[in-house]
Amino acid sequence: MINFFISVIRIYYFIYCTLFLACASTPKITFEDYVDTKSKNIRFQEKKVFSFSESGVYFSNNFKGGRLNCVEQVNDSTFAMSFSPENEPINPSPFYAFKIWGETSKNVYLEFNYQAGYEHRYIPKILSDKEWIIADSISFQQSEDKNVLNLIVDNNVKIVSGQELNSSDDVYQWTKSLIEGRDDFVRFKEIGKTKLNRPFKVIDIYKNNPENKPIVVFITRQHPPEVTGYFAFKSFINTILNENEISSAFLEKYRVLAFPLMNPDGVDLGHWRHNSGGVDLNRDWSKYNQKEIKNTVNFITKTLKKNNSKLLLGIDFHSTYYDVFYTNEEKASTTMPNFLNKWFLELENNIPNYRVNEQSSNSKQPVSKGWFLNAHKAVGVVFEIGDTTPRDRIRLIGKEAAISMMSFMINL
Repeated sequence: MINFFISVIRIYYFIYCTLFLACASTPKITFEDYVDTKSKNIRFQEKKVFSFSESGVYFSNNFKGGRLNCVEQVNDSTFAMSFSPENEPINPSPFYAFKIWGETSKNVYLEFNYQAGYEHRYIPKILSDKEWIIADSISFQQSEDKNVLNLIVDNNVKIVSGQELNSSDDVYQWTKSLIEGRDDFVRFKEIGKTKLNRPFKVIDIYKNNPENKPIVVFITRQHPPEVTGYFAFKSFINTILNENEISSAFLEKYRVLAFPLMNPDGVDLGHWRHNSGGVDLNRDWSKYNQKEIKNTVNFITKTLKKNNSKLLLGIDFHSTYYDVFYTNEEKASTTMPNFLNKWFLELENNIPNYRVNEQSSNSKQPVSKGWFLNAHKAVGVVFEIGDTTPRDRIRLIGKEAAISMMSFMINL
């Protein structure tokens, strides 16, 4: 009987320690400005086909990433489309994505309309015959009160989108290609679920024994429409996995945790900015109220503790109106005090006609770069790519950024 009670006590002690350590291992980080990141209601779109059979024109938002709230016919060839955010208040970055087709070949005019307080941001991209084409200034006319796209529709379905669509299916297809032939050191694993029960995944890259290996973290798509940042992220990760002399030396020394889709629900729902909890994820790096951030922080924290590792660098890939690096003012006390200056210098030396645009401030709000600094004394960077930066230019920037980073870090 005594042995039985001892066994029970041991079990309870084990459970207590496990729960206590799990909580203690992920401390909340205090920021100067409080942001409420508790879940809020969102407005789900009605997924449907908008049919105008008399004119033989059809629209649909019924696909992953679709965003189209209403369509009204103005005349035989003109259609007024309305787009609304998932909830408010929200950053004014209106996103749209819809399918369109016709019974016969027909020239149509598509008006983009937003409620008061929002303006058109993204130049239309058109997917036809598996190729994305950016609308030119002749087919897409912008003025103070109207944004109109002139398009020829036929029985071949086209997708019109603010940016090139990259749904969770597209992202996971790319990550699957990374593993092929590299499954001995590249792992893609589920580490949790989102609010809508979508899988939340990480690319975990390391060679040999991970014990004591310093860790670098790369994340992207906290905000669904920001695909140019994702394109830079893809080029960055592809370069790390090139298996040349530099990348091989880097992966012998470091472990990479890469999160290719921080907001799976928001991406597939066609959201402007928020997750399915109606929250800007890049304001939740203090309380971890949202599952996506909680999953990320817990996994990083537990991985560091399990392997007695140190986090040196965190880069968060985003998009905005122009290329810019947002950094923390505090550099001297970080894990790599000289990294940013040398990294930026190498970028300017290696990319033709490139000048680094750095904007430095210590984060008052709970954003990722502030979390990297405040929680781990790591170098934290928000790597922003312009909405209209040419796509081949983005790939070059991502590639050279990875090469310059690796070259610096293998010599530490």
